[in-house]
Amino acid sequence: MQDAVSRMLGRYRIRTVDEAVGALREIVQEIALLGLWRARLFEHAALYGGTALRVLHGLDRFSEDLDFTLLEPRPDFDLGRFTGALAEEVRAFGFEVEVTLRQRAVPSPIQSAFLKADTRHQLLVIDAPPEMIGGVPRGQKLRVKVEVDTDPPGGFRTTTRYLLHPIPFSVRACELPDLFAGKMHAVLCRRWKNRVKGRDWYDFVWFAANHPELRLPHLEQRMRQTGDWTESRPLPAGVFRGLLDARIDSLDVEQARGEVLPFLKQPDAVVVWSRDFFRDVARRIVCVADSR
Repeated sequence: MQDAVSRMLGRYRIRTVDEAVGALREIVQEIALLGLWRARLFEHAALYGGTALRVLHGLDRFSEDLDFTLLEPRPDFDLGRFTGALAEEVRAFGFEVEVTLRQRAVPSPIQSAFLKADTRHQLLVIDAPPEMIGGVPRGQKLRVKVEVDTDPPGGFRTTTRYLLHPIPFSVRACELPDLFAGKMHAVLCRRWKNRVKGRDWYDFVWFAANHPELRLPHLEQRMRQTGDWTESRPLPAGVFRGLLDARIDSLDVEQARGEVLPFLKQPDAVVVWSRDFFRDVARRIVCVADSR
């Protein structure tokens, strides 16, 4: 195991197979970010989503994907220009991976690539105990999805953050009030029929507790893009709060709790979940109206 990987692994307390796989995924994610930095992706795009919160701001749950937004719409953007550098970087640290672009049957502004590796073999790379490796089914794949929104909504700002592992490098990311706006767009507008993504609700609580400012103009732009706000006036804070209250009223709390549990280190964090709890949390949100 390389020294840099060993130092990264030292940040984790690994007691279970799931924790070992989660640590492995996050190490690969950070090395992938280094490769994308070397390839100059951050000159064109900013990191957002759960991994941005986890890696840059200490969100205490595992996250699966690397989500990016271009700084401005670019229909000619080609994620394939960056996947070679990503794969080369991860392999340089001893991990055997393949990176493939997703070919969509229907045109979409979201471009995706998948980094895949054999989980058992990669656990060997980080010297996981044999009993943990034996707990992973043969053929199970470690997957990290990289997605880039090539037609981003406006109204967001970015900042530069620095990671120190595996080497010091910089990451451009959306500012926290815009990350919160993106998360609230997912809570309000995600169309999963009868499914509930508990991770969205966990992140909602995390934002309200740690970074409660939400940039309302960016939420408005996201809702306009998806057809969820069509009025000519700006989105009022009162309307947003009413929509959130309605979403809470219809939430299947047990389903949300069950979905997020595999991603948590502290399952007790969701014991208190209820509709009354989320209503109380919603009152902690601070809407800010500044934009570009």
